[in-house]
Amino acid sequence: MASIKDVAAEAGVSVATVSRALNGHPSVSAAARARVLAAVETLGYRPNAVARSLRTDQTRTLGLVISDVMNPYFTELARSVEEEARALGYSVIIGNADERPDLQDHHVTTLLDRRIDGLLVSPTDGGSPRMLDAARAGTPMVFVDRWIPGVDVPVVRSDGRAAVRDLVAHLHGLGHRRLAIIAGPAATTTGRERVDAFREALAAYGLDLPDAYIGQGDFQAGSGRRVTEGFLDLPEPPEVVFAADNLMALGALDAVRARGLRVPEDIGLAAFDDIPWFLHTDPPVTAIAQPTRDLGRAAVRALVERIAGRPGESVILPARLVVRRSCGEPPSEHPPPPSEHQPPPSEHQPPSPVHQSPVQRSTP
Repeated sequence: MASIKDVAAEAGVSVATVSRALNGHPSVSAAARARVLAAVETLGYRPNAVARSLRTDQTRTLGLVISDVMNPYFTELARSVEEEARALGYSVIIGNADERPDLQDHHVTTLLDRRIDGLLVSPTDGGSPRMLDAARAGTPMVFVDRWIPGVDVPVVRSDGRAAVRDLVAHLHGLGHRRLAIIAGPAATTTGRERVDAFREALAAYGLDLPDAYIGQGDFQAGSGRRVTEGFLDLPEPPEVVFAADNLMALGALDAVRARGLRVPEDIGLAAFDDIPWFLHTDPPVTAIAQPTRDLGRAAVRALVERIAGRPGESVILPARLVVRRSCGEPPSEHPPPPSEHQPPPSEHQPPSPVHQSPVQRSTP
């Protein structure tokens, strides 16, 4: 493996000049920097990241603690974070909290011990002691998707309220009046927000959300199945079940099929957090899609701002309703759907935050 001395000999400069050139020091001439970079390329030299971090007090590494790596939403979010971080010259170490505060604290402690430059967290269960201590101690940190009220950390998330209103309007237009929800954990901001948005949207049409039509889930498929079985046992089951995340929606679908029932002929199904699988189920699932790629990019940019000592701004992006055929939609309204995966925006063009703007409904 080539050393810095080898690079210096190849470029015809001193070891100090190589070091200054690789760190962007202005004292190095353009010609000398070009010779150094050519030597680095020829020899395949890779700087020692650990030694450099001791000199600069930076590791060019970010930590990402996500709530559940098995959830396709968080998988796509992690991919977007890694792509944007790489484009900005950072590596990412990922920890999976598995919706457990103790695991979240374990990953936060491990990442801080590795001297990461900043931390992205999707808090589980309202946070955890080590994570809260790190935030209050001034660790460069950004919350993504979920947040903790009262903690002074930028938040990058989507606003799903308008999309939920669009969903309820859509269901009402189809003639549905008995609408139920599989809620996420009340300890999470997303769990509470989606139930509140659903209730408010129903009230706008004079519809109630009785306790029997609110099932407590945990963002896992098993809870979606259990809650849906309870709905189906009611004397008057709901006409449509709205699952507050994609895994609970898949559990709900399992419960319906286990009873020998059909979607949407016997009961409708809609979900928060669209995933590619929903396009290929029978029938394709009507869902609310979050701008996951843009959220990941915006979160990394906000964190890099924090690392640089600047405040870093919270960003809110709109979710949107994707209408398919799982709620009794007439087939004539749905031509063959286009690709769900649109080309990503330019890496140099940040997503535009949207506050209190109408969310447009799309019908793939």
